[in-house]
Amino acid sequence: MLFLLLFVSHIGTFAQEVTLSLDEAVNLAMENHLPLRRTEIDLNASGFSERNLWSLIFPAINANASISYRNSLFSEPSSNVTNPGYSVSFGINMDLNAGIPYAMRSIRLAHQANILRYEDARNQLSILITKRFYALIAEKNNLLLLEEILNLTQRQLTRSETLFRNGLIGEMALMQSRLAMENARFNLSAARIIHDNNMTEFLGLLGMSDNENITLAGEVNIVRIDSDAEALIREYLPLRPDIVRNRQEIERLQNARMQTVMQSRAPSLSLSGNWNTSFSDPFSDSVTASAGVRIPIDPLIPGTSRSQTISAAGDSVEKAKLDLEMAENSARTQIRSLSALLRNSWDSIEIARLGFEVAQRSYRLTEQGFTNGTVEALILEDSRNNMANARQRLLQSELSYFNMILDLSAAINVSWKDFIQIYGVPR
Repeated sequence: MLFLLLFVSHIGTFAQEVTLSLDEAVNLAMENHLPLRRTEIDLNASGFSERNLWSLIFPAINANASISYRNSLFSEPSSNVTNPGYSVSFGINMDLNAGIPYAMRSIRLAHQANILRYEDARNQLSILITKRFYALIAEKNNLLLLEEILNLTQRQLTRSETLFRNGLIGEMALMQSRLAMENARFNLSAARIIHDNNMTEFLGLLGMSDNENITLAGEVNIVRIDSDAEALIREYLPLRPDIVRNRQEIERLQNARMQTVMQSRAPSLSLSGNWNTSFSDPFSDSVTASAGVRIPIDPLIPGTSRSQTISAAGDSVEKAKLDLEMAENSARTQIRSLSALLRNSWDSIEIARLGFEVAQRSYRLTEQGFTNGTVEALILEDSRNNMANARQRLLQSELSYFNMILDLSAAINVSWKDFIQIYGVPR
């Protein structure tokens, strides 16, 4: 019975093991990220408004029904008064002005802006998940390194204890080996706690429970990027989401200005019709229809309230043009800066790789010297720490380089996979 319970428990644990790829993580985030879902609601609402532009010219329709009671308070009641009295009315009113076409265009522009905002939010979320995903993989590789360091210190402690029993090393060297192992154990434990916390936060972004056994499938593959900043600016700058948004904002404000002008200065037409009936005795009904033209005068006079509103709308357009120019200048600076950082960072990766190879070789020679009794324990520990630090610098350099690739591909609004395929230099 005990064996059966252990078997079932093992099966339950195995069932919770999940291997998660980057694409799967991004898809989960798209489905469960609450700010993105909020943006999607705005998109659906503006899309509904765009599909029903006819509502701007649809007339106001009203139906009314009433019941009344009439009688004399002090005088004799009239014989021709019927109580109670009933009446029904039905009316249609329509206001037409020259600003309606611009109002329709404003609704279309608002929907286009929401589409761009939603796509940009998806791209930003994808980049965020990608960065977190590979950062966790880098942390996992660092944990493997720290586990390897701990194993080295444990084996070294075993050898030191043997050498101490044989009288080949002193008590201080043995204590130093024991301290090195405890330091390695502490470093591994601290790094594991940080990794677990980051993993929990990452799973929260995906809408997953932190009690599941999740394994991230992937590795940070670094490819050297060879790109010209000026060529990237010429080709991709107009396609940046912020640049497109600024252009759309200029178009929206220009349309809003024309809408204000037409609604304020152009004549408007008002149409109405009503049918009224009374079910009192005798029965009576009436039909009325009216048409009117309203010609505004005050917007034509400089300094009036509606004239100032038109002037303010024109100022908003000019400020939006300045915002576009500032956004373009900022984007050019960002692309040039990231391109320069990529070029310089590749050199640092090459140096970090060489430094790790040297540190690894130095540790092996130092370990051999310690075994032969020609190297002290402190020198061996320093050599081991240098090797660990060199490996961590290499991991961090590769991750930083990859993040810069993500930032530059986002800066030109290109998928990072396509960016690597286009501008990556094969080894």
